Amino acid sequence: MAASLTPHDLTIHPRDIKFNRAGHHTRWWHGNDPVRTAFFNALSVVFPAGEALFIEAVRRFRDQADPVLRTQIAAFIQQETLHTREHVAFNRLIEQAGYDTRAINEYINKRMAFARSRPPIAQLAMTAALEHFTAILAHGFLSHAKHLQGVPDDIARLWRYHAIEEIEHKAVAYDTYLAATKDWSPFKRWYVRCKVMALISYLFWRSNVRHMADFFRQDGINTFRTWLKVLEFHFVRPGMLRIVFADYWKYYLPNFHPWRIDDRSFIADVDRQLGQKSAAA
Repeated sequence: MAASLTPHDLTIHPRDIKFNRAGHHTRWWHGNDPVRTAFFNALSVVFPAGEALFIEAVRRFRDQADPVLRTQIAAFIQQETLHTREHVAFNRLIEQAGYDTRAINEYINKRMAFARSRPPIAQLAMTAALEHFTAILAHGFLSHAKHLQGVPDDIARLWRYHAIEEIEHKAVAYDTYLAATKDWSPFKRWYVRCKVMALISYLFWRSNVRHMADFFRQDGINTFRTWLKVLEFHFVRPGMLRIVFADYWKYYLPNFHPWRIDDRSFIADVDRQLGQKSAAA
């Protein structure tokens, strides 16, 4: 079995924090910017269904994990369950802002049904790949405050909270994949995870673009000019994809492990902002 690089002193700490339940924000809550708002909305609408799939995929293999990893899996499940609760609440705010998400949800349900039709190890590999996405996106916008500039405090707190927990548990699915494939050759283990990542990358961004387009259509701005602004958002200002580009490609290296980058300092910083006692402090 390939060695895990997860820090021995890592504690995965589920934070049972309830965020805004009754607030009313502008339709374009992210600094009155429809592009930034649509990007984060498109992520949030997918989270509840996606996190349910992640939980199933990892839990299925917990008996193959060592005691430390089993403890981390249990904490991972708790964190993802709480994320689901908070994003269900946030998605209600999206609907209260006037967006109809029924078509988006129907599409998500079809994609989740297809994912569940794949073999269990494929679902686990998908989860490891998507957890890499969420971890590098979390790192990206926590390391550059401009990504949340103009966001109401309660919403910014939600996204920072979610981000630090994605960083905290970023290796759980990957380490579970290593445990589940311990009898595979190093080449097969590497080949399968890279093949799955390549496919998931296409599906992830196709889904995100599709959902953003749905929000733009409802706003009457699904135009070439708007999509130029999307490219600017991703690659120029604030440059979300430009910032995470190098870290994304590291997944394809044979010696990749999520904890080759130890970014636990973000966890302690955000915990202080949230008024939490940080396990990373």
